[in-house]
Amino acid sequence: MWSRASPRFADRTDAGRRLVPLVRHLRGPELVVLGLPRGGVPVAFEVARALDAPLDVVVVRKLGFPFHAELAMGAIGEGGSEVLDEALVAFEGTTEQQVREVERREREALDERVRRLRSAREPLDLTGRTALLVDDGIATGATVRVACRAARVRGAIRVVVASPVAPTGVADVLIEADEVVVLHMPLHFAAVGHWYRDFTAVSDREVAALLGLP
Repeated sequence: MWSRASPRFADRTDAGRRLVPLVRHLRGPELVVLGLPRGGVPVAFEVARALDAPLDVVVVRKLGFPFHAELAMGAIGEGGSEVLDEALVAFEGTTEQQVREVERREREALDERVRRLRSAREPLDLTGRTALLVDDGIATGATVRVACRAARVRGAIRVVVASPVAPTGVADVLIEADEVVVLHMPLHFAAVGHWYRDFTAVSDREVAALLGLP
């Protein structure tokens, strides 16, 4: 499902509010909204509030190439979930040792973020529930695919991905999702931040506040 919405969002709060009509059909007692820290959480907060659903996070980390960190070769998530684009890794000539070093470093960062965000409460139980995964935008889809797998590990029986913006054809990439909802799919995607007037980085403190953590 997608909409030909206005292509620019004021900020993540605006994006979340404008995403709500496309996911309102999911409202119900079985729904849990999961934001992808950090940028996806403000978007997810607006969705959860509008749908009167509990809000939690699913922690993931992008695996960037050693000499081009912004280009994702894969991602890792809670519970040992991992996605690796082996064809792209081979094309870039990245060695297995380099991949493992990136994985080690990002796993340490992921574990630290999990400790900060999980210190005050346990993850919400997803057993038998619908997990609505929300991010502020989807580029390659690697982190969202890992998030889908992590939600399944936590017991979700249905996984829906929702995003304000993503490239055309993103649903074909997100094979782990039962449904993909995107507000705007530009033909020329560029980068997620291009579609926001305010794309200021979100801090862990802001994420904790939105989750109601001390």
